[in-house]
Amino acid sequence: MVQFFKQAFDYDHDWATVSKGVWHKYPNPYSGHVVSVDVLDRSIDPETGIIRTERILGCKQSAPKWVVKFLGGSEDAFVREVSFVDPQTSRTTVTSVNLSLSQYMTVLEHITYEPSPSNPLSKTLFRQTAEIQARMTKWKSLGDKLENWSADRFRTNAALGRQGFEHVLRVLCEGQEQKVES
Repeated sequence: MVQFFKQAFDYDHDWATVSKGVWHKYPNPYSGHVVSVDVLDRSIDPETGIIRTERILGCKQSAPKWVVKFLGGSEDAFVREVSFVDPQTSRTTVTSVNLSLSQYMTVLEHITYEPSPSNPLSKTLFRQTAEIQARMTKWKSLGDKLENWSADRFRTNAALGRQGFEHVLRVLCEGQEQKVES
């Protein structure tokens, strides 16, 4: 069975600010589980101007200790994130997938940011989907429980992620205002 998560809403910031914020998302006070961000690659396509960034996020897992112990993992977890910023279409996409314990469970997340149809100059439409799938065919009932727990945890973290990103965007905007006033 696969668990699905989906949400969409507007940020009260223009697309350029939100796209810049994607690279400054961590650390923030609402995402304390993200302990490191390493940029593996960043490139700009000379023909399209699309910026591609690949990062590894280091996290402290909050999975129940018995689950981590049973599956042979540790509290350290890693996520691969790839983003594309397209200045011609004003669209940013971010895809992430867990690297740790992926033989037991996969969490594949897709995010897009683009100018909001309701107010394209000052708001950004955020869309997020996630597919959460246990890969434990031998222990189906355990896999189902792990999938359900992970989906609930994802929903909680998504709400915290929104608060954290709002915080980052406020800090970015305050910094820009301070530069203008100087």
